[in-house]
Amino acid sequence: MPQALKPEFTSKMAEDHNPSDQNKSSWKRLWLLLLAAVVGALLLFFGVTGSRIVRAAAEVPARPADVIAVFGAAEYSGHPSPVYRARLDHGYELFQKGMAPVVITTGGAALDPDFSEGGVGRDYLLRRGVPEQALIAETQGSDTAQSAARVANIMRANGMRSCIAVSDAYHVFRIRALLEHEGVQVELAPRPESRPRSLWERFAAVMREAASYLVWKAGWS
Repeated sequence: MPQALKPEFTSKMAEDHNPSDQNKSSWKRLWLLLLAAVVGALLLFFGVTGSRIVRAAAEVPARPADVIAVFGAAEYSGHPSPVYRARLDHGYELFQKGMAPVVITTGGAALDPDFSEGGVGRDYLLRRGVPEQALIAETQGSDTAQSAARVANIMRANGMRSCIAVSDAYHVFRIRALLEHEGVQVELAPRPESRPRSLWERFAAVMREAASYLVWKAGWS
């Protein structure tokens, strides 16, 4: 009479005849490792980039440049919003200090087709006393990347190489990256008191800028 198989041996044979279970387990481990690697890489990227954004927010221009570029913000019926006006005032102060002989204001038309951010900024600085020949309005850019590219084109057309970029504190890091990508030498001049008040708002603003920087670096914009 044939000898009965021991339970342990029977179990081992069942395992040997179910390779699909082992394959599923291997794939699951592989996907978990891949997910952990992606999450780790993103955390590292956001941590390092966030630190760079915060450091850039504290910079001041160290030397004069060929041009001051004031990046646009909202305008209302031909008048700059409080945020935009503060940026323009900071650019005006730099111009008065002799940091550059030309000011470029940037930004296209948003909801109001009769006015562009660049045009409104130019008119505001003209009323403040900046000579007309010292003002250039970039009026077609619909976002930061487009405005930076157009500023670089204007500078190349006029033989300009260096720029002082004016915007909000956590915005200037990405502006520098965009302009340097176009071959422009960049100094930063974040407008004073433009950081959010609460720590949570600051964290959210930094992470938002880091995400925008990631989208640009990845070529998704």
